[in-house]
Amino acid sequence: MTEKLGVLAQKSAPRTGVERVVNAPLPTVYGKFTAVGYLDHDRGEEQVALVHGDLGSEDVLTRLHSECLTGDAFGSRHCECGDQLDSALRAVAAEGRGVVVYLRGHEGRGIGLLAKLRAMALQAEGLDTVEANLALGLPVDARDYGVAAEILRDLGVRSVRLMSNNPLKREALTRHGIRVAEEVPLLIPPCESNITYLRTKRERMDHRLPHLDAVAQLSP
Repeated sequence: MTEKLGVLAQKSAPRTGVERVVNAPLPTVYGKFTAVGYLDHDRGEEQVALVHGDLGSEDVLTRLHSECLTGDAFGSRHCECGDQLDSALRAVAAEGRGVVVYLRGHEGRGIGLLAKLRAMALQAEGLDTVEANLALGLPVDARDYGVAAEILRDLGVRSVRLMSNNPLKREALTRHGIRVAEEVPLLIPPCESNITYLRTKRERMDHRLPHLDAVAQLSP
């Protein structure tokens, strides 16, 4: 009986890590992609990687894109997220191979949708994006990129050309065993609605945004 219970316990034990669940063709306005769906057993979240072409294993053009409902779906000008996603998908298609890992659970740099909206309301009152998160008692950036590294490993990717302006993404991938061969800037022209947000990212979060120097006169 003990042995049988042991077998049952093994079968019912929760799975850990990231499991590939499905591959599905996904024709898009950018070109033909394969949507590779994953389940993150540790966090209970569903994730997806959009793969274009034959990836190979080295120097794969890659974007780790944090979920942003307001920017990605609603076209918010408060941030540059939607434009970055668009640019990344276009760049991968033009390259002929590459991957965009769309990271769910990263909304508002990991604080969630409603908390992000609360932070945006505080920013409308004059706080910057860092101050707003702290005022709510929340971390400035709560994102974890371990799941992204697991997905890349599952896809056979060992090194990437990372489309990002955020040095923390490179550090995180390196820490999780993915080599970053090159950082590819993903610079979006600012507008009046997001210039303060972008300046805060550069000045307080060390994002590499040299193009802001050319629009120093732009004010919100």
